[in-house]
Amino acid sequence: MYYVSGELLTENGFEKGYVCVENNVIVEVGQGNPPEKPAAEGYVTPTFFNAHTHLGDAFIGEKIGNLPRDLEKLVAPPDGLKHRLLAEASDKEIIEGIRSSLGFMIKNGTFLFCDFREGGLRGLNLIKKALNGLPVSPVLLSRPSNLVYDKGELDVLLDNSEGIGLSSISDWDYDEIKKVARHTKKRRKVFALHVSERCRENIDEVLDLKPDFLVHMVYATKDDLERVKDENIPVVVCPRSNVFFNLKPNIELIREIGVALVLGTDNAMVSTPDVLEEVRWIKRRFKGFKVEELLDMVTYLPRKVFSLSTPSFVEDSKADFVVLDTKSLKPLFVSLAKGVERV
Repeated sequence: MYYVSGELLTENGFEKGYVCVENNVIVEVGQGNPPEKPAAEGYVTPTFFNAHTHLGDAFIGEKIGNLPRDLEKLVAPPDGLKHRLLAEASDKEIIEGIRSSLGFMIKNGTFLFCDFREGGLRGLNLIKKALNGLPVSPVLLSRPSNLVYDKGELDVLLDNSEGIGLSSISDWDYDEIKKVARHTKKRRKVFALHVSERCRENIDEVLDLKPDFLVHMVYATKDDLERVKDENIPVVVCPRSNVFFNLKPNIELIREIGVALVLGTDNAMVSTPDVLEEVRWIKRRFKGFKVEELLDMVTYLPRKVFSLSTPSFVEDSKADFVVLDTKSLKPLFVSLAKGVERV
């Protein structure tokens, strides 16, 4: 049995108190200070959700030290450096890169994530092999092998994933991407895509695809974002990745408009899959964000976006939480129902 204490992050913000855990289950929740010295003290939050990753390209960062900072040259399909290296890499190389990233995420309290998995069925199979035996819960969004609609391939991908996550409408013939989107929605699966990352894209065409969420929106205008807000579509931002490519993340405007905003880390070859680093990055640069608001973007809100159960600090619930240092926002203690780890 052990205690953790401090500011418990609830759906309504911080509440001072403590949690007692026995056999990986919360057995007591109280206000004020615990009756015994806590194992850790700080911000006590649910485990984290990284809302946008590309873990399959993790090996590239280890292989090539000086990656180009040109978005199109590095990641645009089908000829970007990333896609060429993915096609040439061995299964073992890709799997080891993914597992290395997953180990890093687990150590830092991230047990849920949404991955845009390139490479068709092969890409899906590789990440599933990498996930084997690890205590994480992924939302895997697959992607066709080529920039065309292939009904047979799409059905196979949708049978083996939660949906489809595409690059952008700028990479596709619009009629082809429309077929992919309609097929995906007909199958009642998730459809998402990158939007206005390297240039402003037609928001009407984007919204006609009925996406479940959008990623980036760097070049989106106020009018674009108001349209997104009217359609109640969340946006995932990945500020460190944007900055790597010399792009300015549109965080303040997205928030000002009132669009649901969650955080991801994007390409594992350029950014460590540490969603807390996104929180720290925003906190350092924008004065208007409260800590509980930022932490909500990586805990409660993404679970709502992806229609997952909402965690709570109540008796008899699983002991899945993280204790953060209140100054550095770095993990001090990670608890998963299967075990605990002092970081």
